[in-house]
Amino acid sequence: MAKRVLIVDDNPNMSTLLSEMLEVFDYESARADDGDKALAELSKGGFSMVITDMRMPNMSGLELLREVKSRYPKLPVVLISGYSVAEIEHQAGDVQPDGILGKPLMMSDIERLVNSLL
Repeated sequence: MAKRVLIVDDNPNMSTLLSEMLEVFDYESARADDGDKALAELSKGGFSMVITDMRMPNMSGLELLREVKSRYPKLPVVLISGYSVAEIEHQAGDVQPDGILGKPLMMSDIERLVNSLL
């Protein structure tokens, strides 16, 4: 059974691109365009990882990270950002992401990170 990744991004072009990249590495994906929809999807079960954009309306990627980690502590959460890793780690505080993908997304970075976490 293929591992499922939940992609959370308010930009449909980015979530489609990431979904297609994951397919290359034999990962299934589902998409949500905001944090509330992501939490609803996660409540259905069956996900192995969450990849979320940092900047989204209503609920930021950091807020989603905190919520996911409080509900599903063992579920890996990866943040996507165009900002520096140090800045993200500082903003995250006590709840750190399991990985960070920088923009622009690179196939090799996605493969390495996803394979290491799953």
